[in-house]
Amino acid sequence: MNTATLATPFPRPPATPHLRVLPGFRLTLGYTLTYLSLLVLIPLAAVFLKTAELSFSEFRDVVTAPRVVASYKLSFGMSLLAAAINAVFGLLLAWALVRYSFPGKKLIDALVDLPFALPTAVAGISLTALYAKNGWIGQFLEPLGIQVAFKPLGVLVALVFIGLPFVVRTVQPILEDLDTELEEAATSLGAQRGQAFRHVILPIVFPALLTGFALAFARAVGEYGSVIFIAGNLPMVSEITPLMIITKLEQYDYTGATAIATVMLLLSFTLLLAINGLQAWTAKSTGRDR
Repeated sequence: MNTATLATPFPRPPATPHLRVLPGFRLTLGYTLTYLSLLVLIPLAAVFLKTAELSFSEFRDVVTAPRVVASYKLSFGMSLLAAAINAVFGLLLAWALVRYSFPGKKLIDALVDLPFALPTAVAGISLTALYAKNGWIGQFLEPLGIQVAFKPLGVLVALVFIGLPFVVRTVQPILEDLDTELEEAATSLGAQRGQAFRHVILPIVFPALLTGFALAFARAVGEYGSVIFIAGNLPMVSEITPLMIITKLEQYDYTGATAIATVMLLLSFTLLLAINGLQAWTAKSTGRDR
């Protein structure tokens, strides 16, 4: 056989055009922008346009009323505090579910998603029944001077309850992908458990933890159904901002309702933007954005 024949490469098959699963970029982008506009941008624009019917002095009087300001402080303060609590205990719960095996693990893992599936009104009624003065838990807290139901503490309990799954389900996949050899290497180099967690594990988990914090905060700020039952809705004490908006709507004061909603929207957007900026900075500093 001729060696020149063996050296001759096989002819390449004709090139086939690259097949895309989705349609072209322009059509996909147009559909995305249309869908986003109909569901998000147009409703938000309607809020601002309705609020624009008020003069600046009228707008200021509505959004700075003492009762409304007290609701701002309660809603945003308790939402931030609840998200912070969930960030700590959600991380611990996710760590236990990923790193340890124990009886009832699958049941606990399933119960984490319960606030997602449970109607908010049912959650509010259940929490109120538990933490009222004659409730299963409240009857033991009342002699200690701890009142949960119909107090700001009740709002915090409800917001912690509905926000926990956001942190757990955000952090859990990161912990599952985290190689245990990193901890073993840190331990072999003389690091204590706390040092290994602080310098090895936490920098990797922290961006996801911030994401869970932001999601829990966003859910808590707009929560209504599970809070109104346990809060008691006492003016200047346990009234949340969504309840103030509902009250304005029931009074047919639509411009007043949209004015409060505008302030709530701007404050929420500012806080979420700051959290996302911190998350991006953390991911960049740790090299996780690559």
